[in-house]
Amino acid sequence: MKMKHFLIGAAAGSLLTMGVALAEEGDPVRGQQLAETCMGCHAVEGLRNAYPSYRVPKLGGQTETYLFNSLIAYQDGSRAHPTMRAQASSLTEEEMRDIAAFFAQPKQ
Repeated sequence: MKMKHFLIGAAAGSLLTMGVALAEEGDPVRGQQLAETCMGCHAVEGLRNAYPSYRVPKLGGQTETYLFNSLIAYQDGSRAHPTMRAQASSLTEEEMRDIAAFFAQPKQ
C-alpha cells in the first residue's frame, strides 16, 4: 500500500514539474520582435567583430535553455562581453525566454 502511495506521489510530482517547465518556455513570436537588434549582428553570415577580432556566432539552432542561460550570464556579468552585457541588462526574464525561444527555432 505504501508503495502505491509513493508511486502516485512521484507521478503527481513529475506532472507538476513538467507543467512548470512548460510554463517557463518563451514565446518565439514575441521573441522575434524583441530580437530585431540582435539580428543586426547574429543573423549576418560571416560577420566578424572589429575588436577584439572574432566571428560573431549565429544563434539559430542553439537550444532555448543554452540561449536563455547565456543571456542571464551576460546580464549578471558572469560572461564578459560589454556589448552583450549592455543588451541583456535591460531585458526581463520573460523577454530573455522569448528571445531564446525565437533563436532556438530552426533557420534563424
